[in-house]
Amino acid sequence: MEEKKEHPIRTGCDRGLCAAAIGRQDRQLNTYDWLADVPGNAESTDLVEVQFKHTRKAYYHNVNNLPLKKGDIVAVEASPGHDIGVVTLTGRLVYLQIKKANLKSADDIKRIYRLARQSDMEKFREAKAREHETMIESREIAKGLGLKMKIGDVEYQGDGQKAIFYYIADERVDFRQLIKDLAAAFHVRIEMKQIGARQEAGRIGGTGPCGRELCCATWMKNFVSVSTGAARFQDISLNPQKLAGMCAKLKCCLNYEVDDYMEHGRKLPNRDIVLQTQDADYFYFKSDILAGLITYSTDKRVAANLETITAERAKEIIEMNKRGEKPIDLQSDDQRKEPEPSADLLAGDSITRFDKAKKKKKKKNNKPKPKESKDPKENKETKESKES
Repeated sequence: MEEKKEHPIRTGCDRGLCAAAIGRQDRQLNTYDWLADVPGNAESTDLVEVQFKHTRKAYYHNVNNLPLKKGDIVAVEASPGHDIGVVTLTGRLVYLQIKKANLKSADDIKRIYRLARQSDMEKFREAKAREHETMIESREIAKGLGLKMKIGDVEYQGDGQKAIFYYIADERVDFRQLIKDLAAAFHVRIEMKQIGARQEAGRIGGTGPCGRELCCATWMKNFVSVSTGAARFQDISLNPQKLAGMCAKLKCCLNYEVDDYMEHGRKLPNRDIVLQTQDADYFYFKSDILAGLITYSTDKRVAANLETITAERAKEIIEMNKRGEKPIDLQSDDQRKEPEPSADLLAGDSITRFDKAKKKKKKKNNKPKPKESKDPKENKETKESKES
């Protein structure tokens, strides 16, 4: 019998997820390549996405037609010299990533030289070992010049000829003298790159209050401004401590569902409208926007006699009030009907059915037993007296 061969496309795949599509999990901004198991995907373009320290990514041409895959360490073109990075994406999805990165000039796409050699990796490790010490010393130099800036990170190029200094500043900083001092101290080419508080949090990483990794450290590349209006649309309390993320700015996730809340909010009646019934006037108290439920109170400032109704019922009452009619109360006939109790499968069972039955202990009789005499006649007389 012939051996059954595995399909070359589905090899390494389980339940539709391809192992080749998942990159190194220690890399930030990891992209799942859902076209990885499509034949000819890698050969469809020579563009390759390469990631460097933390969240810095760049795009290169594979001019030498190297058989690259996710996780390969490559030497790429830089100015001056070369840099060392990790391949994180190949194939057609790179086009979409370039579009997302807003690369306007074709000059931003350089070349991949080769797979990293042993000598390249030795220089790379030597350069990376100097980064922390360089950051501490550069902070002291900036402090000595009286510059109002914070150097948050330093990244050396793979060959050690260049260093990128990432800094945060609220105002414009004249760092011309700082560049001269840094070049004299470290004998490398200096590049200053300003980042925001959100980008710094993405580079450092961490866990958010939701219990998951920070979005800026896992998948977010472009940051959109977040305003307190997003919290107001979602009826979230304007508490600065709860609205702020790890970067001390408003959480990016406030923008995720705001469109949904705005769409559902349009279906609710105006909050300023007072509902009039034969019993009392009802004022808006709170609402569940996504569920379409509104709670009204008979007092404008305090929660009193709260009644929860649907948005459709509230609109019905508003139309009745416009016609000069007042319903008996807020609840409709359908809402007055008591809901049928749900079937309880364990209604007849006892909650203590799994408890172990405790054995009843026999009470000991502390009364002393009469001693039997050796004479059988005396024993017979005592028994007869007890029976009588």
